[in-house]
Order: sequence, then structure tokens, then C-alpha cells
Amino acid sequence: MTNEEIEKKVKLILNKVRPYLQHDGGDVEFVRFSDGIVYVKMLGACVGCTSIDLTIQDGIEAILLEEVPGVIAVETVTVEE
Repeated sequence: MTNEEIEKKVKLILNKVRPYLQHDGGDVEFVRFSDGIVYVKMLGACVGCTSIDLTIQDGIEAILLEEVPGVIAVETVTVEE
């Protein structure tokens, strides 16, 4: 799978997860994919939320690891790099 194909699949999955985050006032934005790591920016109510680590690790990361070959981790960024 090429990086372009991986990014496309990651964005598709993030779009499926997005409504659940938006329901609680948050959102997620794809920033980039590099060396197997998906970088995302959390928005809205997700910023500063005490459950953000669970949302990333048990939610977004778990889904991406299972669904997208080549993804090894998800990390958050605070500003777009």
C-alpha cells in the first residue's frame, strides 16, 4: 500500500469516527502520515479533555491499527506542522 493509499483510507476512517466526536462537541483533523505514524489534531471539546488519551488509544488508534496496514501509531499535534 502506498502512502497516498494509506492517507486516503485513514481519512475515510476518520470521517466515520468524526460524528461520534462531534456529538460531544469535539472533532479530529488529519495532519499527516509519516513513517507509519498518523498525526492528528484534536479540536473543539477534545482539546483539554481528560478522556483524550482513551479516545486516541482505545478509539482512533485501535481502529486504524486494525483497518489500515502500515499504520503503527497515532499521535496528536497541537499545531499544524
